[in-house]
This record gives sequence, C-alpha cells and structure tokens, in this order.
Amino acid sequence: MPSDDRIKAHLMTAQDLGRTLDRMAQQIIERFAPEAAASPPDTFALVGMQTRGVHLARRLQRRIEAQTGLELPLGLLDVTMYRDDVRLRLEQPEIQTTRIPFDVTDREIVLVDDVVFTGRTGRAALDALMDRGRPATIQFLTIIDRQHRELPISVDIVGREVPTLPGEEVRVRVEEVDDEDGVWLVQAPASRPSADDGR
Repeated sequence: MPSDDRIKAHLMTAQDLGRTLDRMAQQIIERFAPEAAASPPDTFALVGMQTRGVHLARRLQRRIEAQTGLELPLGLLDVTMYRDDVRLRLEQPEIQTTRIPFDVTDREIVLVDDVVFTGRTGRAALDALMDRGRPATIQFLTIIDRQHRELPISVDIVGREVPTLPGEEVRVRVEEVDDEDGVWLVQAPASRPSADDGR
C-alpha cells in the first residue's frame, strides 16, 4: 500500500481489481467481437499508456485471448513530450518507451490508462496517436475516473468513478511495478504537487 501518504480509503483490493479487469475485458469483447469475427485480426489493437496503463493493457490482452482466442496487438505509449505542461516543469522529464508495432490508420484502438482526472493526459495521448496515423476509432478505458475535467475528454469504459477533493489522489498499484495490486485514495502532502495532476 502507499507508504508516503495518509491513506483515506482502500478503494479496491487485488481481487476487486481482477474482477474489474474481467468485466472490462468482457466489455471490449462485446464491442469488438462481432466485427472481429468478420474482419482481419489486425483491425483492432490495445494501446497502454506508460506506466501502469501498459501493464493493465497486457492483462486485458491476456483475458481477451483466453476468452476468444483473439490476440489483440498491443502498443506502448509515452505522452510526456505531448503534455501541455512539459515546458513548465523545472526538472527534465523522464521519457519512457513508446512502441507501437502496427499501423494505427483505420484501426479500432482501445487506449488504456490507470487514472483519468483533468483530461490533459488523455488529450496528449490522442495527439500522440494522431501523429502516427488516422485510427478508425479510439475508445478510452480507465480503472479510475476522478472526474473534474478541464478538457472535453470522455471515458468509454470505466472501472469506477471516484470524485475527489482538492489535495486527494488516487493511487492504482500493479504488481509488475509496485509488487502489489490495489487502489487507494490518499491525502497528498501539501508540500509537493499531486502525482497525477493533469491526467
């Protein structure tokens, strides 16, 4: 669990997160399986946003393959240089891997992130994808929607809506990065900016 913040609520256990991913995988199947049966498998793809969105997308990919036999292509997307605050940061931003080993043009894409808040990171992700081509559609999936949009970015598949107050953060933790699964609502220290400000 988060150790550097005051925990206000434990929103999801590992089992809750697993069940949420099961449900989301089923929602993806229901939206795309009818078309997938009549279309080549290269018409669809998952794109996970760095960092935790990548691991969540991989889990969704495995669940969809287990249920349908369809292995959706998976891309990794870092949007750091597309963020509208990149020039305002005092420290040099850390650039992570972007690897999209397929043509995004005319594809049905499911964009996966852990938390959505203001919509600014979502906008950056759309810009990054559109620089690579013209997808047929982009569906946005997130585990937690904190609401409080600053930009008109909507979420198509959401695990849970968690309205937050100023100074609160939502931490999604995944075993691949954090050695545990779960979701927590925490009170962020006033001395530092929110870790997911601008999402």
